[in-house]
Amino acid sequence: MDKKFIVITTIVNPTEAVKNFSELENYELIVVADKRTPSNWELENGHYVSIAEQNKNKLPITKELPYNHYLREMIGYLYAITYGADIIIDTDDDNIPKLGWGFPEFNGYFESTNEEENFFNVYKIFSDQKIWPRGFPLNKINNNDLLNRKFEKKLNSIGVWQGLADVDPDVDAIYRLINNEPCYFNDRNPIVLNTGTICPFNSQNTAIRKELFPLLYLPAFVNFRFTDILRGLVAQPIMWLYGYKVGFTKATVIQKRNEHNYLTDFESEIPVYLLSEKIVELVRDKVDYRLTITENLLRAYEELFHHSIVDGRELKLLKLWLKEFN
Repeated sequence: MDKKFIVITTIVNPTEAVKNFSELENYELIVVADKRTPSNWELENGHYVSIAEQNKNKLPITKELPYNHYLREMIGYLYAITYGADIIIDTDDDNIPKLGWGFPEFNGYFESTNEEENFFNVYKIFSDQKIWPRGFPLNKINNNDLLNRKFEKKLNSIGVWQGLADVDPDVDAIYRLINNEPCYFNDRNPIVLNTGTICPFNSQNTAIRKELFPLLYLPAFVNFRFTDILRGLVAQPIMWLYGYKVGFTKATVIQKRNEHNYLTDFESEIPVYLLSEKIVELVRDKVDYRLTITENLLRAYEELFHHSIVDGRELKLLKLWLKEFN
């Protein structure tokens, strides 16, 4: 049986979501503290990685990671890898797992898109609402060619499964400022994106297989709301080189979202609105199937650095991260 680890970072006492995740059978929970996490944080099940424990470990990257940021989950990823993880699952302390929460197998027959279609709004396949994921290009929101689309089942190797979230899904600040209606996604079969077809995925209900663990790297020196979206945009062209794809499942969590300032979110998301298409193009042109995943990840970020999308601090941190896989 695969060893599955759920990784969460939190700055509040154990939430309903965290307690529920800790009670799941066949999963191990790792909770990573930040400076604002209560000093008396405690949970019966799971491994809590306090600030004191983080400071005592010998992981070079720990000292370089900024505080007050969910990217400290990367410490949890490395703990999971040390414990022999086969699958690592990202989620948040405000995502309450539904009954039967989990992910499909990583190899199997699933409904799939057909041709190479560039950006593809998966949310429209699971909902009749006018809704799109954070990171989806704004100039493609009104594209209605997904209506009445039929999909064939194909054998796929899934690199990443993205589970959706009901009530308050991961959308951008523009959606929340002009609409902000709750969303309950349709209960349908998973959908897999063919090579060359891309949709942003986040870090909120997401499973990744062992072969792709280096791609868990969360950019530290970009805007907060850009971090996990940039990770996913970089990861997908690299995954394609090795035959892996991204799959989306029905909503398996209910998100009771922590309070946000939508205008602040909007400001943080500006690179998301402006750069998504360019990032995919730059990465796709730079990566090479003859190289390893770690080599391609470094090449991708070096290319983003040359185009001033990330800065030199990002390359320094990424190299520390990649040392864990050499």
